[in-house]
Amino acid sequence: MPELRYPSAERLDLVETLHGHPVADPYRWSEDPESAATKEWSAAQDALFAELAARLPGRDRFAEQVRALMGAGSVGSPVWRGDRRFSGRRTADQEHAVLYVRDGEGPERVLVDPGALDPEGLTTLDAWKVDPSGRLLAYQLSEGGNEESVLRVMDVDTGEIVDGPIDRARYSPVAWLPDSSAFYYVRRLPPERVPDGEEDYHRRVYLHRLGTSTDEDVLIFGEGRDKTEYFGIWVSRDGRWLALNASKGTSSATDLWLADLTRSDIEAPAWVALQEGVDAFLSAHVGRDGRLYLFTDRDAPRGRLCVADPEEPEFGTWRTLVDEASDAVLEDFAILDGPGLERPELIVSWTRHAIGEITRHDLDTGELLGTLPLPGLGSVGGLLERPEGGHEVWFGYTDSTHPASVYRYDAASGEVDLWERAPGTIDLPEVRVEQVPFTSADGTTVRMLVVSPAAPAEGPRPTILYGYGGFRISLTPGYSATTLAWVRAGGVYAVAGLRGGLEEGEEWHRGGMLADKQNVFDDCAAAAEHLISTGTTAPDRLAIMGGSNGGLLVGAMITQRPELFAAAVCSAPLLDMVRYERFGLGQLWNVEYGSADDPEQLGWLLGYSPYHNVREGTRYPATLFTVFDNDTRVDPLHARKLCAQLQWATSAALEERPVLLRREAEVGHSARSVSRSVELNADQLGFLAHHLGLRVD
Repeated sequence: MPELRYPSAERLDLVETLHGHPVADPYRWSEDPESAATKEWSAAQDALFAELAARLPGRDRFAEQVRALMGAGSVGSPVWRGDRRFSGRRTADQEHAVLYVRDGEGPERVLVDPGALDPEGLTTLDAWKVDPSGRLLAYQLSEGGNEESVLRVMDVDTGEIVDGPIDRARYSPVAWLPDSSAFYYVRRLPPERVPDGEEDYHRRVYLHRLGTSTDEDVLIFGEGRDKTEYFGIWVSRDGRWLALNASKGTSSATDLWLADLTRSDIEAPAWVALQEGVDAFLSAHVGRDGRLYLFTDRDAPRGRLCVADPEEPEFGTWRTLVDEASDAVLEDFAILDGPGLERPELIVSWTRHAIGEITRHDLDTGELLGTLPLPGLGSVGGLLERPEGGHEVWFGYTDSTHPASVYRYDAASGEVDLWERAPGTIDLPEVRVEQVPFTSADGTTVRMLVVSPAAPAEGPRPTILYGYGGFRISLTPGYSATTLAWVRAGGVYAVAGLRGGLEEGEEWHRGGMLADKQNVFDDCAAAAEHLISTGTTAPDRLAIMGGSNGGLLVGAMITQRPELFAAAVCSAPLLDMVRYERFGLGQLWNVEYGSADDPEQLGWLLGYSPYHNVREGTRYPATLFTVFDNDTRVDPLHARKLCAQLQWATSAALEERPVLLRREAEVGHSARSVSRSVELNADQLGFLAHHLGLRVD
C-alpha cells in the first residue's frame, strides 16, 4: 500500500500587525472556496479522508446501530385550534418529521411532508404557525440544505397554497391578526439595497395582507436600527395588543415595546417602551385575564415571572408573580384557567442543574401548589395550552434512554399521563446515567452527565467528552442515538455543562463569554481531568467532540491541552477568531466573543483562537473536521485553515494520528435527513473508536 501523505498546501509568509499584535495568516488563500488552489486542496482532502475512512473497521456497525436507534422516531406536542390539532411526527422509515392535522377523532392528514416534496431528503421544514381559526398554515421550507427559509401559506382544508412564496424570511416569526386577513413577519432587505457582504443582515418587520404582493407589504419597524438586530413579534388572542422585541445579534439584552391596536392603526402601531437599553432578557405576553406577563432575568439572573397592567407596562409597575429560584433556572410557563377548576393554575418549567422540573402555582398570587411527576432525570419541552383556555397542558419529555414523547397534565384531575410516545420500536442497551460534579481551575463547581455501560468497568474505557459552552444554550439530558450506539459498543459518553450556557442562569452564561471565554476551556479541561483521575478513562482513550461554538471548544482544547486527548471531532467550527466576523453570520456573534476591531478584545481572541495557537512539532490528537458546503452560519473556511495548520505542525505520523477533513455537499449547518445523520455519525464514531481502541463487533 503506498505511503499516505497530506495534500500540499502553500504556506504564505503573511503577517499583519493589528493593534500592535503581529498576526500570522499562512492559509488565507483557503478562505476563497472558488479559487483553483482551494478546490485542488479540498479535492485532495476528500480523497485522503475517503481512503482512511474505508479502513475504519467499526464504521458500518455504527451506521447500523445509529439507524436502528434513530428508528425511535419523534413526536411533537399538539397545537390546538378548537377541536383541530396540529403536530409533527417522524416514524422509523421517514427521513424528516411530517406535519399532520386531525379534526376531533377523525383521521389524521398530512399537511407538509418534506420527504414527499423532495425524495432526496434535502428539503427541511424550518417553522410553522397556524392562524387563529385553524384554517390557514404559514410554514417555512428550506431546499438543498441552504437554510434560506421560504414562507408560504396553505389552506388547511384543501392543501392548496394561497399565498407566497416569500423569500428572505429566514428565522421569521409569524404573528396572525385575529381575523386571519394579515400577519406580521420579518424579512431581510433585498441584496441590492444593502452593502456587499451584508446580505444576511438588515431585517425589517412588515405587515402582509393575505393574497397581496409583497411589494404592498407595510414596513412596521426596523428602519435605521442596527443591521444585526433580530425581531420578535406577537399579537394577543383578542387582537388588541401587539408586542415587538429587538436584540442585537445573539445578545440576550432585549428592547421591547407594546402597542394598543384599538388606539392606533395596525399599519402604524403607537409603541410604548417596556424596556430599552437595558442589559437583560425580556419577553411579554398578554393573558386571557388581561394581565401582562413578563418573563425576565432583570434583577434575577435565573429568571422570574412578573405581571403588570398592559396600559401601564413600565418597569416600576411590575409585580413579581414567581420569584427567582436559588438553584434552578426558569424556562417557560403556561396558564390553565378553564371552567370547572377549583382555582386557575400557573404551570412553570425549570431546569435545576440542567435537569427539568415542573411546578404548579396559584395564578393570582404565584403561591407554590406542588410539582408534577416526571418519568426520570430528563428535559422538559415547551409548555403548550389551548389558546382559548382550558385545564390541560402538553409538554415534551426526553432523557438519555427515553425517546422524545409527549405528556399531558390535566389540572381538573391532577393527573399527568403519557399523551403520545415516540412511534418506533427500539432495542435499548443497558446503561448507567449519573450527573457528577467536578471543580474547575478557579474553584467553580461544574456538572457533567455521564452515560456508561451498566456492567462494571475493568479499566479505563474509551470516552467521548462533549461540550458547547456558549450563547445561553444549556446541554440538558436527551435521547441520542449517537450516545447509545457508542455506549452499546462499550464506551462512555460524557456531556459537560460548561460556563457560557444557561445551565445555572445568566451569570453562568456571562462567566463564559467575552473576556471570560477562557473559563469555558478551563471547565472542559477540568472535565477531562476528572474523567481521567476517577479512572473512567485515560488520555490515550479520551476524545473531545463538539460542533459550531462547540467546534471552537474542540479547537481550543486540542491546541491548549493536546496531551489530554487521543482524538477529536470538530464539526462546523469557528476557529479563526481574528477574522470570524467577515464570514457567514459572524457579525451576530461579537456580542458573545468580542471583536478584533477593538484592541482589548483582539487580545482576548488571540489568547484562545485555535488557528493562531498551533505550535509546530506538537503531538496533536487525531482530528476529524466535518464541514458542510451549504453552511450559511459558520463558513467551512475555518476548518480548512486549521486543518492545513495542524497537518503542517503536528509531530504525529499521519497513519498514527491523522488530521482529516470530511466535506459534505448539499447540507447546511444543522437540519439534515436521517440518512445523512447516520452517515455522519458512523464516520465520526468509527474514527473515534479506531483511535481510542474501542473494538466494535
